[in-house]
Amino acid sequence: MERKPFTVTMKKDLLGRVDSLIDGTKIRNRSHALEYVVSKYFKPRIRKALILAGGDGVKMRPFTFELPKTMIPVKGRPILEHIIELLREYDIREIHVAIGHLGEKVKDHFGDGSKYGVRINYIEEKKKTGTGGSLRNAIPLLGVEPFLLIWGDVLIDIDLGDLIDFHLERSPLMTVALTSVLDPSDYGAVRLHGDNIVEYKEKPKKSVGMSHLVSAGVQIVDPAILDFIPSKSYSMLEDEVVPKLIRNKKIKGYLFEGQWFDIGTPEIYQRAIKEWGE
Repeated sequence: MERKPFTVTMKKDLLGRVDSLIDGTKIRNRSHALEYVVSKYFKPRIRKALILAGGDGVKMRPFTFELPKTMIPVKGRPILEHIIELLREYDIREIHVAIGHLGEKVKDHFGDGSKYGVRINYIEEKKKTGTGGSLRNAIPLLGVEPFLLIWGDVLIDIDLGDLIDFHLERSPLMTVALTSVLDPSDYGAVRLHGDNIVEYKEKPKKSVGMSHLVSAGVQIVDPAILDFIPSKSYSMLEDEVVPKLIRNKKIKGYLFEGQWFDIGTPEIYQRAIKEWGE
């Protein structure tokens, strides 16, 4: 790539902050540090998100007899409100929410999103479409740029900016945020080779050598993934789309170490009430 020299003058303290980025490996010198800062400023960003919030929440009964799972409160606020707060923190302000079971309660609480500093569009699912079907139906509304996909029952402490950079630098069709758990049998267990996802097993049986890395329910998705989603009325990302992406080497894994609660059972919910944000 052709580079052209230029001269720049800046305040001494600001120059010191630029120099602090130099690590001799990723950023080699002052010129490289300035190029890195400028390129990050002009890099295309992700501004849209799709939240899948249409599940029945059967395992969370009796709570979900009255509330959709994403509206169950943690620390005095619905799970979905925590998710929206995280998105807004990273300037992701166009949010599409796929709703189903008791979805009117989501709409009544959040409205158009203006009081939360975002814009919310609701995608009402009259019948079950599965995670793949929900994604397929939403993609025409999300445009041609990559977007963030997040499950509506997840509480997560993650640097979305770093996740986005990871995805944009590598350009797969999907990047999956991964965390580690002691027992992956209730989740989607993932095996990595480098940063490539090479195996995915939904709710695997316990076995020697089983991977303890699991999908955290947060992904960056390129709309071109539509070519890998079945056109039938019901499909699942986990069973029908991810295996195709793996075979075609179009999916990567991003490891993070922050707090994470997939609130799928009353037991996990009780842990989240006690531990979230501490």
